[in-house]
Amino acid sequence: MLIKQGLLVSASLFAFSLVANVASASAEQWYFYVKNNSNSTIKNLLVAEPSKSWGRFDIGSGIFPGDNVKMVWDGSTNNQSCNQWIKAQFADGSESEPSLIDFCKNLDDPIVFR
Repeated sequence: MLIKQGLLVSASLFAFSLVANVASASAEQWYFYVKNNSNSTIKNLLVAEPSKSWGRFDIGSGIFPGDNVKMVWDGSTNNQSCNQWIKAQFADGSESEPSLIDFCKNLDDPIVFR
């Protein structure tokens, strides 16, 4: 009987640990989508906390016209402000107007750049 209870407690702790780890991992994976509705490739996404300097978001080789891309925040940004400015720099040299976005929620509707 004691062994059976020990196995039940161990299984319960393992299940709780697994659920806690999955919840923790998903909470750290904040994401948003970017839609490029322009005729030029987005070469850089720039983000900044209010009153801070702009930093680059890693977008690889760019976001091509017509693309809708899921972007995942790096874990190093977890201690930053939820509200951040974002703007795009295009291959033709133009920039979008900056928008203030609340990134503390996953955004399933894309941020559209024109």
